[in-house]
Amino acid sequence: MEDFEIKTALASSNIALIKYWGRRDSKLNLPFNSSLSLTLDGSISTRTSVLFSRKITNNAIYIDGKKFALSGRNEKISRIFKVVTAMKKLGNVNREVKVLIVSKNSFPMGAGIASSASGGAALVYAVNDALGLDLSMRELSIYAREISGSACRSIPGGIVRWRRGKEKDGSDSYAEKMFDSSYWEELRDLVVIVSNEKKRISSSEGHDITSSTSELFSVRPALAEKNIRIATDLIRKKNFERLGEIIMRDSNNMHAAMMDSWPPIIYLNDVSRAVIQAVEKLNGMEGRIIVAYTFDAGPNPHLITLRGYEPKVEEALKNVKGIKRVIKSSVGDGAKPVSESLIDHASLAPC
Repeated sequence: MEDFEIKTALASSNIALIKYWGRRDSKLNLPFNSSLSLTLDGSISTRTSVLFSRKITNNAIYIDGKKFALSGRNEKISRIFKVVTAMKKLGNVNREVKVLIVSKNSFPMGAGIASSASGGAALVYAVNDALGLDLSMRELSIYAREISGSACRSIPGGIVRWRRGKEKDGSDSYAEKMFDSSYWEELRDLVVIVSNEKKRISSSEGHDITSSTSELFSVRPALAEKNIRIATDLIRKKNFERLGEIIMRDSNNMHAAMMDSWPPIIYLNDVSRAVIQAVEKLNGMEGRIIVAYTFDAGPNPHLITLRGYEPKVEEALKNVKGIKRVIKSSVGDGAKPVSESLIDHASLAPC
């Protein structure tokens, strides 16, 4: 076979309500603790097209128009190549068949909005379709995890738990849907963009620095596992006020461990902290928690709230200087196939 069909997939980013930080195995992206996340809708997503063909001279990947060779020192690109090679082997595809991957994000990379999560999930889903592997959601999640830990959580939709697992080979470390996207439709996430700059310390580096140098980190895995149990019960009961407190305290705990690392890892900036103050002020004025902030490995806060409170949150943000834009998202579905290809089959190049 000279060519396989071009396959395209769309996957959304996710925001961890209870965080994963620190890896017990950096090669397989195996975490020290489980995590709980909210899948976002298509407004914060990655679209990826994949073509396998003998006509392609060299493996290549384009991300937002920039070309990368699937080799070299870039860890993320090397992980992608490793996973694609493993999936080709699973499909008994000849080594002479090369791959062209074209990926486009709807938001800035490297700014702490989990582009690697949506990107890794979309890629694995598209490769699975292109090679006709018919892998299960669990299997897709494991392959996505090997590209980026958080990518495994973007395979299912709704509210997702990534199981820590115990096996050394990672066979029991995968993401599963806990609640469907329609379970709590009132949930909203306002992603507040305060910086589009690439992080000084990548998430990959940060995981290992914190777990190996922070004294505070030793208590974090057990606390996160406890918080997942509490948060899952609160989501089941749709108790937003108590859930909001758990979300904020878990985010604070993770960033405290980061700051306790050596050298210290500080992702938040002055505008990030101003947003935290605005959230505290709004909740204080309301006399209860109506919005919760949470930060991944970056300065851009995610504000979790309910649909009815969204106008009040937006009004509060107007008083914060330095915000570049706000992306509004609801609970989204998992990775899925789409028809709009990013590859021109005739020229074997990005459209």
